[in-house]
Amino acid sequence: MMDDDNSINSLKEALKFSPNNVPLKQHLAETLLRANRLDEAEIEYAELLKISSDTKSKAGLAKTFFLKGEYSKCNVILEEIVDKGLQDFEILILHARALLKEKSVGHAIEIYRQALSLNPTYQDEELDKELRVSGAEEETYFEDEVDSYFIQKPSIGFDDVGGMTNVKKEIEMKIIKPLLHPDLYKAYGKKVGGGILLYGPPGCGKTYIAKATAGQVNAKFISVGLSDILDMWIGNSEKNLHNIFEIARQNTPCVLFFDEIDALGASRSDMKQSSGRHLINQFLQELDGVDNNNDGILVLGATNTPWHLDPAFRRPGRFDRIIFVPQPDDVARESILKLKLKNKPVENIDYAQVAKKIENFSGADIEALIDIAIEEKLESSFIDGIPKPISTKDLLNASKKHKASTQEWFATAKNFALFANDAGLYDDILLHLKIKK
Repeated sequence: MMDDDNSINSLKEALKFSPNNVPLKQHLAETLLRANRLDEAEIEYAELLKISSDTKSKAGLAKTFFLKGEYSKCNVILEEIVDKGLQDFEILILHARALLKEKSVGHAIEIYRQALSLNPTYQDEELDKELRVSGAEEETYFEDEVDSYFIQKPSIGFDDVGGMTNVKKEIEMKIIKPLLHPDLYKAYGKKVGGGILLYGPPGCGKTYIAKATAGQVNAKFISVGLSDILDMWIGNSEKNLHNIFEIARQNTPCVLFFDEIDALGASRSDMKQSSGRHLINQFLQELDGVDNNNDGILVLGATNTPWHLDPAFRRPGRFDRIIFVPQPDDVARESILKLKLKNKPVENIDYAQVAKKIENFSGADIEALIDIAIEEKLESSFIDGIPKPISTKDLLNASKKHKASTQEWFATAKNFALFANDAGLYDDILLHLKIKK
């Protein structure tokens, strides 16, 4: 540490006589970063980039932001570097870590794949656990093991979904009405089926509304996750995707739900790996139903980052209806509270009061809030072994100990809605934030 301090002082003295000496400034910035003097390192890298916009300095600034926990800034810089086609293993690994910190799992998987293509023997406990997914099961999984776990018959419908009035109305017109009145649609030459993309902050009920849609029309429901499709071996991902669509075609009417669809349909312009582009092309081919009949297949996709989805997915006949799913409204929050507290010891809870207090909470946040309240009640119950009922006061106190997770998402979404919204795709975000009327 003392050596670093001496080096830093010496470098600063040298720069007084040569303030625009790029190698000296880079050495100073790197030394500050190594010494964990992050604020000073950020200043030096920022000044360095004013006189030399080189990749090494950008990567240094990105690493500084990562260590400071400013992951969004880190990713913005690294995306610019990667988009220019630079294949640097260390940069790709840092990008994968930063994307994972922002919960952008799909994008992180693609970047980690690029890194592994440069160093196939690399192993990292955290990244491998979260990102090295595999769908390398035998094909017989799809043919012989399509059981109740894979194909579900939901027992819930729209009556079980509190709030979400606009979302339910959109889905009713796009999916439910066609199934209930197929002859009318066929008279106009319209197919029964199609795709809807649900987007919004995480933990706000996109999966639940998809399952309720299937239950509403008494259809089968197939929920597809990343591990069901993605495979490290070339060609297997496309085969897995095709097999899942085939299962849906054999079980119509069927709601085929893709969670984290941005992982499967990230923009092809962002991809340097041909394997990712092949998977997207396969997905588009399955959606179009060129070689197969998709009549009766209702495809729903959910994503937290619609801006990463390839524009080709939004063409007519594919995901041509995009629906914003915000955090639960007052009615929905009350409904979630009642559902989550059902069969638990409670007393005289003012659900409306609690719902009003947790305005920006997602469904996942509400569940976390209840867990906090329960943990505190358990402590007092341990004394005499008698369960103590949860009250309004307990829930209100718990709400002070948990911050709404949706705020960070809206901060990012707002930027896209304001500066990358030429087609008006994200107008609903601006309306929700009361920026646009």
